[in-house]
Amino acid sequence: MKDFNVVLAGVGGQGTLLAAEALGIAAVKDGLNVRVSEIHGMAQRGGTVVSTVRIGENVLASTVLEGQADILLGFEPLETLRNLKYASEKTLVLMNTERIAPTELAAKNLQYPDVEEIVRKIRSFTQKVMLVDAPKLAKKAGSSLAQNVVLLGALAGTRLLPVKTESLISAVEELVPQKHLDTNIRAFELGCASIEETEKKT
Repeated sequence: MKDFNVVLAGVGGQGTLLAAEALGIAAVKDGLNVRVSEIHGMAQRGGTVVSTVRIGENVLASTVLEGQADILLGFEPLETLRNLKYASEKTLVLMNTERIAPTELAAKNLQYPDVEEIVRKIRSFTQKVMLVDAPKLAKKAGSSLAQNVVLLGALAGTRLLPVKTESLISAVEELVPQKHLDTNIRAFELGCASIEETEKKT
């Protein structure tokens, strides 16, 4: 199989790293060669976090080169925009619509751009853009903290990943504390269904 690259971009506290880890575990379960990157930036709450997951026989390093992402999974709109360097016209950008204003915007007295404006800028790189209202779906699942698992479900719903959906669910079961498991599985299912619904409409 050809190499498959996923870049996950968000801010600290959003569970980006757990999502990347789940992808890595799922790939191992499926017998695939995988590399998951370290954190770039600050994993503290509010700091920028970028993780990369590379799956494929010839993958030796975890670094994704600019323009080489198959999927850019944006946990936060502005962070998605910042990491568009990884995208090209072949990249699917799957983005959470919840805005978390970075501290430097307030410090510089700058306005947070509209999500529509961000989407327009993304479309100048790629027409493949899908939006996920992760807070709404996580709340519906029973916990606003399950947004990262909603996004994993949405990722599975695209049917583009080289890993099996069952393997991804199994990875989530390993990583999430038992008491939050039902909520997270529901969050995964809602995320997955939301993308399937979107694709029916297009």
